[in-house]
Amino acid sequence: MRSTFSAHRTYSSLSKAFYLVLALTVATPMMVSTALASTALPASLAKLPISEQPNWLDWSESVFAAAKAQNKLVILDVAAVWCHWCHVMDEKTYADKDVRALLAKNYLSIRVDYDQRPELGLRFQDYGWPATIVFNGNAEVLAKRAGYIDKTELQSLLTNLVKSPVAEEAKDKPIRIAISPELSNGLRKVLQTKHIDSYDSVQGGLRQAMKYLERDSVEYTLLLAQQGDKSQAAQAQQTLTAALALQDPVWGGFYQYSTHSDWQHPHVEKIMSVQAGYLRLYALAFVQNNLATYASAAKHTVSYLYDFLRSPKGLFYSSQDADVTPGVHSVAYFKLSDAERRKQGIPAVDKRIYPRENGWAIEALATWAMVSGDGQARAMAVTAAQQMIRVRGVRDGHFQHDEKASANAYLGDQLAMARAMLALYSLTSEPSWLSASVKTSDFILREFSESSGGFRTHQRVTKIDPAFRQNSENINLARHLNLLAQYSALPRFRLGAEHAMRYLATPAVTARISTEAGVLIADYELANSPLHMTVVSRGDNEKAKALLAVALKQRPAYQRVEWWQKDRGALMDSAVSYPVLSEPAAFVCTESRCSLPSFTEERFQQLIRALTGSTAN
Repeated sequence: MRSTFSAHRTYSSLSKAFYLVLALTVATPMMVSTALASTALPASLAKLPISEQPNWLDWSESVFAAAKAQNKLVILDVAAVWCHWCHVMDEKTYADKDVRALLAKNYLSIRVDYDQRPELGLRFQDYGWPATIVFNGNAEVLAKRAGYIDKTELQSLLTNLVKSPVAEEAKDKPIRIAISPELSNGLRKVLQTKHIDSYDSVQGGLRQAMKYLERDSVEYTLLLAQQGDKSQAAQAQQTLTAALALQDPVWGGFYQYSTHSDWQHPHVEKIMSVQAGYLRLYALAFVQNNLATYASAAKHTVSYLYDFLRSPKGLFYSSQDADVTPGVHSVAYFKLSDAERRKQGIPAVDKRIYPRENGWAIEALATWAMVSGDGQARAMAVTAAQQMIRVRGVRDGHFQHDEKASANAYLGDQLAMARAMLALYSLTSEPSWLSASVKTSDFILREFSESSGGFRTHQRVTKIDPAFRQNSENINLARHLNLLAQYSALPRFRLGAEHAMRYLATPAVTARISTEAGVLIADYELANSPLHMTVVSRGDNEKAKALLAVALKQRPAYQRVEWWQKDRGALMDSAVSYPVLSEPAAFVCTESRCSLPSFTEERFQQLIRALTGSTAN
């Protein structure tokens, strides 16, 4: 696999877009019959001189007859003029002189434009674009490949088929996970070993006296499960199910942690980092497992936030105390019913309001709204973000920590709100949220960067308040800036992500880091493109919303979802081009291939599963 930005840097002469989505027109029976007389895809697709391309021929019976007579094979390239990976394969694979020599000697080469020959496109659509199919002279399929193929892999395939021109056995293409260059193989293995060794196989969770959901550890386990690791899937389910014991069964929300190396001795304070972190994790887990208990945990946490930690104007407070009477342990209190609790009073809520805690809550609520369609969670997230911008937002894009305009600016506040606003863009497709996230992220790049790598915790550095870097902030910032770069097509954010990762990837940091799983997640995301799904419509309508709902619930931890309503102008990545369609359609691209348009929810889900193996409900 190749990260979007790596591909962009390598193939910048082809496109200004980092990840162009394939745009295809609707194939109808009339189009099929009309297309039979069309010609092959113009050589101009590659934007390269004819001398640097294979000798592309039209699809016809005469080509196969010639191949049989000359004892050659036939290679078919099904492409589209809008397909990013088709352009990449032209410049980096078919333009290679060794590949062209091999084709000229042993093959007749056919190129077909899907739009011009939709009957072939529909025949090979399951392979994704570009599609590469090799035939013998009898038009029998010998090999099929989906998506981009580099020159080395294609040379190997073509050479082997010449030596042994027999049909390949059908087999699934193995999942290949790229790795980022910032983290060395040795350090990566150390962190992977720490992740495995830290697991408590008896109780679930981390092997330590205090039991709680370590968010990066659980999310990394879910990521490995998504990639097909059954043991990690079982570990994730064991941990998430065990942690349900930390729920408040009456008011909802989660207690901070449990002692005694089990989940049955909770400390019952409720802080925002726990509520937001757990809500997001159970939302991610619900997508992969579709367990009602996970949905219930998320719903009850939303209710708790609304009933206890939400201000009259829709902003969020920081925490709720564990004790009704300060200093008097209240475990027995939390075993009472709602009415019995209220007779004794309600533990105090810290009603201070900070951007960081609000950003955490907004992102978690938006994530749950994506996967569930929960309208209440969506409204709470949008309202809180709007209010936070109004009461703490500053013209240069940053957020004040509290009411004091002269107070120091903190990375945690800016990062949490920048992530929250990007999540709201995914959820709502409102361009203003993406613009706001860009503005705040620019403030981060400008004010918090350390020359040696990474980002410091606060803006103003003094002798009594020196600069230092916090690991989890740099992990979350690396992930955020990388994803923002995908949405915005602005290289400075990718560079910022790499800057944070360089700090995290130093031996001195990894030797003492306690959130090794977070570094591994960032390592994966910087090297692999997010699943990219776009809904295209002429305006706001229910069919488009239904397609968007399918996209939102796929891989909310790392995906790029957009709804392009043509009457509202271009997306921020203005080089993305889509066809004019008579009805709403959805498109999906993975790290190396793109799909046909989908016009129904069922078909959209089928194509996502075909290209990714997704099991999202």
